[in-house]
Amino acid sequence: MKKYPLGEFEEVVLLTVGVLYDEAYGVAIKDELEKRLERKVSVGALQSALRRMEEKGYLNSRFGETTNARGGKRKRYFTMTAHGKAALAHAKDLRQRLWDDIPDIALDF
Repeated sequence: MKKYPLGEFEEVVLLTVGVLYDEAYGVAIKDELEKRLERKVSVGALQSALRRMEEKGYLNSRFGETTNARGGKRKRYFTMTAHGKAALAHAKDLRQRLWDDIPDIALDF
């Protein structure tokens, strides 16, 4: 089993949580992903990824305060854990090693 199992979509969600830092909640994450990926992101896929990464220990979540604007519902905010940061560092290192090993001629078009 991989030390840090992390799918591509999970990786970009985790990166986006880092980008948004203290403002990483469902709608904000979805909006940021759609802007950066330039494609639609389903709420269900995002919620599933967030739940999986919380179960893997990559994310923690907490509830914000209730607001009248949200009909008394609280936002669920996500933060990256040390384990999540390690998973991202591992993925970045792996990708960088692959890029570094591509012969220059292979990238000439």
